[in-house]
Formats: sequence, structure tokens, C-alpha cells
Amino acid sequence: QVQLVESGGGLVQPGGSLRLSCAASRYIFTIDDMGWYRQTPGKQRELVARIARGGTTTYADSVKGRFSISRDNGKNTYLQMDSLSPEDTAVYYCNANLGGNDYWGQGTQVTVSS
Repeated sequence: QVQLVESGGGLVQPGGSLRLSCAASRYIFTIDDMGWYRQTPGKQRELVARIARGGTTTYADSVKGRFSISRDNGKNTYLQMDSLSPEDTAVYYCNANLGGNDYWGQGTQVTVSS
């Protein structure tokens, strides 16, 4: 099992940047994949970005070139978000896939508004 805690959300103006962090309860190298998802009211949770154990990254088309997922050598995964737009407003969730099971953090709100 793994516990995940997100941080770094908040209010930002259009065009601004935020960096989300996800702290896992175990070392990242023991987890198959780490990812960030987001959800807005009335919509399904959608993939934003993933990073596999080997380092391969995947991005949603809507964030390519603006967002970047990374991890450190410890227990942390990050999502750097640049050129934010109001359409990026959502609750962002950290996800870990471990042995075929999905684990989720509690989510962090990102609001892009002037």
C-alpha cells in the first residue's frame, strides 16, 4: 500500500505558474507508475500526466508543452504547471499504481482566475 499527500495548489492568475507536490509513504522506485489527474464538478477524473518507473512520461494533449511531471530520488512527485488558463481549474489528484492497484491522494484545488 501507499499513502499520498498533495500540496501546492492555490489561486493563480491566467498565464501564471504553480508547482504541485505529491509525497508518497514509500520510495518512488518501488511504485510502478505515478500520475496526476484532475476533476471538475460533473465531469470524470481525467489524466493530466504520468511517469513510469523507467521514466517514460505521458501527457494529456491539453497540457502538452505547458505542464511537466517529474520525481526525485526519494518519495516525491511533482507537476510543474506553466501558462495556466481558467480551463485548468480543477481539483488535482496524485495517483500511484502499485501491483495493479490504484491509490489516490486527497486532492488539491487549483483555481486559475483573474
